[in-house]
Amino acid sequence: MKIRSITCFYHPNYTNIAAFDSLAAFAHRAKSSFQESGFEVQTIRLVTVPFPNYLTDLSESVFLPAVKSLEKQAANAGFDYISLGCAFPDTPHFETIIPAALAVTSQVFFSAQIANQHSGLSLPAIRKCGELIASSAPISPDGFANLRFTAAACVPAHTPFFPASFSVGEQPAFALALEAADLVVDAFQKAESITFAQNALREKMSAAAASLSQTASKLAEAHSIAFKGMDFSPAPFPTQQSSLGGGIEALGASIGLNGSLAAAAMLADVLDQGDWQYAGFNGLMLPVLEDSVLAARSGENLTIKDLLLYSAVCGTGLDTVPLPGDATPGQLSAILLDVAALSLRLNKPLTARLMPVPGKSAGEPTEFDFAFFSNGTVMHLPAEPLGGLLGSSQEEVAIHPRWLHPTRQ
Repeated sequence: MKIRSITCFYHPNYTNIAAFDSLAAFAHRAKSSFQESGFEVQTIRLVTVPFPNYLTDLSESVFLPAVKSLEKQAANAGFDYISLGCAFPDTPHFETIIPAALAVTSQVFFSAQIANQHSGLSLPAIRKCGELIASSAPISPDGFANLRFTAAACVPAHTPFFPASFSVGEQPAFALALEAADLVVDAFQKAESITFAQNALREKMSAAAASLSQTASKLAEAHSIAFKGMDFSPAPFPTQQSSLGGGIEALGASIGLNGSLAAAAMLADVLDQGDWQYAGFNGLMLPVLEDSVLAARSGENLTIKDLLLYSAVCGTGLDTVPLPGDATPGQLSAILLDVAALSLRLNKPLTARLMPVPGKSAGEPTEFDFAFFSNGTVMHLPAEPLGGLLGSSQEEVAIHPRWLHPTRQ
């Protein structure tokens, strides 16, 4: 198991450079402390409050230099990546300024809210995100820019996994994003029974969490920086030993075929029983291109509807999904609508990181050159553009969780 990211949260305050420098020093000290405790740390990352809260002029002539300045400040301080938080449904022209910012940066991430528990599902924001994803795809020949954007539904603050991260308030804080798919593979491949597998995974995660919590608590107390918890969504790495898809298949059902949903639910049940301090998703993380087995299945049985189905039993949504390069904003919006509705109805955070690949059609192989990717196959996009009220309404629609519905007794 590795720490994918020590994610630090802050509010950009240009009059308090000392506070930023202190947070940067803390991040490096934290990396050393966790490594001394036996955990490899892959990255340290920086997250701000949502950018509309501190960048008041969103015209491109002002916004783009500000974004590049923040990227440079983070890089100079040793942060590997920076998230500028989320656009809100009413953020002016976010569907054009975010692609423009992605085009002039390489380490900056964004998200946009398409649903939240208070105002419901935003049909205008969903359509804007469809436009944003389609217009961001050609920024690079392989469509890689969309790795740095996600549409987010009901994602809480202080989520340590990118791109959905955003901060709240002015108090600096940190949380841990963990790469723990290897724990799943090890526990499930060696199991004598399903119950044995679940117990073994719970014990492995609890032992790791106890050690991580001890180090995190000491750091938080010594530096007066709040610890927001751990996201134990078992993020994969594109090797067989760190494939969450492989861990699920170790129970006996192939990804995309009947029985794999039950296997996913059995794994998710373990995540719900952890005794660590939770942050972010803590659900199944099934990023198609970051998992060698999922990438392989993208050319076989795995479909977008399957990924949505897994999200229903506890996932993080649709992640690094390779799509045809000619995907239209309307087709993309139809997928986002389903993600938002699932999130609200199930009262859980979900995201959609969709990656149309320019020049590629369904069934063709991807050709990314990225250490965290395992190349797969461009997936079929069955969605039709939204019509009727779904395609034209400017409403925010309330969808209540089934078990919290006001009419239930």
